[in-house]
Amino acid sequence: QVQLVESGGGLVQPGGSLTLSCDGARGIFNVGWHRQAPGNRRELVAAITIGSTKENYADSAKGRFTSSRDHAKNTVYIQMNKLKPEDAAVYYCHAVRGTASYWGPGTPVTVSS
Repeated sequence: QVQLVESGGGLVQPGGSLTLSCDGARGIFNVGWHRQAPGNRRELVAAITIGSTKENYADSAKGRFTSSRDHAKNTVYIQMNKLKPEDAAVYYCHAVRGTASYWGPGTPVTVSS
């Protein structure tokens, strides 16, 4: 059984930065960071492959967000810079390997002055 736990969310001013962590994301999984704002669909913003060989980002995240992983800690990170009010959402990590799929409970990010 895989349990994912996100942390690092909170309140940040526009233009600020946050780094979210996803604990439990072992290196055998591809991991995506998704977000969902009230009234919106959940969207993928970043993904990192097994072995950290490839990263992908939504257009809205390119140049501002960076995903990385620490295999020794079984943790995946997403560093978010130059945050905008439209980045406010609950952020979820999602670990996938074949047909296995696991979600964390999410961590909220608020971007407001």
